[in-house]
Amino acid sequence: MRVFLTGATGFIGSAIAQELIRAGHHVLGLARNDAAAAALTKLGIEVHRGDLTDPESLAAGARACEGVIHTAFNHDFSKWAENCEADRRAIEALGSALAGSARPLVVTSGTAIVAAPGRVVTEEGAVTSHHPRVASENATTLLAARGIHVSVLRLPPTVHGEGDHGFVPAIIGIARQKGVSAYVGDGLNRWPAVHRFDAARLFRLVLENGIAGGKYHGVAEEGIPVRDIAGVIARHLNVPAVSITSEEAGNHFGFLGPFLSFDLPASSALTQQRLGWHPTQIGLIPDLDGEHYFKS
Repeated sequence: MRVFLTGATGFIGSAIAQELIRAGHHVLGLARNDAAAAALTKLGIEVHRGDLTDPESLAAGARACEGVIHTAFNHDFSKWAENCEADRRAIEALGSALAGSARPLVVTSGTAIVAAPGRVVTEEGAVTSHHPRVASENATTLLAARGIHVSVLRLPPTVHGEGDHGFVPAIIGIARQKGVSAYVGDGLNRWPAVHRFDAARLFRLVLENGIAGGKYHGVAEEGIPVRDIAGVIARHLNVPAVSITSEEAGNHFGFLGPFLSFDLPASSALTQQRLGWHPTQIGLIPDLDGEHYFKS
């Protein structure tokens, strides 16, 4: 299958590209600049020049392929609502280009938008959040209603592995700067996690075997107490692990403050049953115990 992949140079997207190639697929990767194009070429990936803010370039990439995986997203939190709207438009452009065919589109979302306090959310959980990020998943619902073969793959907040530049590295940086590794309250609130290679394999399986309108969870570990994550960070940095109040979290963690108090457990039992996906990579805590997360 010739697959159009957005975000092909990213932490998750680059792993998906290699997974697809190993499985015999041909990858057409979106590149918004010369550096991205050179990186894709080096990996043996065909280049399609375009940008998330250029719907026609996205539509052209989708029309040229037999399937699409959309992982690109601008994570600039200073323009979060604007970036979520841009993603909605990108999904609309990709899906519309596939209209009238059975070609699959796999869209990335997050388990956090279906989280409910004290409950492990499943693939069948309804979207309850009013956060702007729900626009991406709402866009897929509209595409599915038009008969487009679109599936949603929800990832946990923590996708880990070497090269990670997400939440965990940010927390490590804050602990290094502040001289303490903090958690909120008793720290028993839980974060689900998945290794990038397990997530990449699931993207391929959803592309190949996912059902139209399907929702899948890329979750390897249902919920790791944030206190345990803080403890590993404290040990590696040789700083104390301390509890702070929810009122102190904003000052300590900045924009990440609210996230550190969320309880976000999520299950992938239905995904594993339906697609035969079984995570095999190292878990978050032993991965954190490796040196790559703490290289200065």
